Amino acid sequence: MIDPTVRVRLARPSRDLAAAERFHTAGLGLDVLWRTTARVPGEHDLLMVGLPGASWHVELTHDPERPREPTPTADDLFVIYLGEPVGASLIDRLVAAGGTRVPSHNPYWERYGVTIADPDGYRLVLCSRTWG
Repeated sequence: MIDPTVRVRLARPSRDLAAAERFHTAGLGLDVLWRTTARVPGEHDLLMVGLPGASWHVELTHDPERPREPTPTADDLFVIYLGEPVGASLIDRLVAAGGTRVPSHNPYWERYGVTIADPDGYRLVLCSRTWG
């Protein structure tokens, strides 16, 4: 049964795990929770980022033998509800770590947040509102 304590994993392919790691750790401030440390034929390279103890994390994969091209759309969003205005220093860190500030497809996110595309083109929305 699904309840509020279930674990959530958002999984996406990545062209470059090192670039994805830089964006999520140096830019967003997440920790590396797990990574593959040795190339194993037939298996994906894997990077998991998140916050220790959180019930969610982001899994990024790369298969050098059969690479998958990321195919994000303007509505593929990873939204973080900050509950406060988005600080300029956070935006600057994300851009310095390989992100690109982009306009949001949805006017709601434009009004209440900042949208940053990660190195693979997936969109992170930093929302100034709260959730719940």
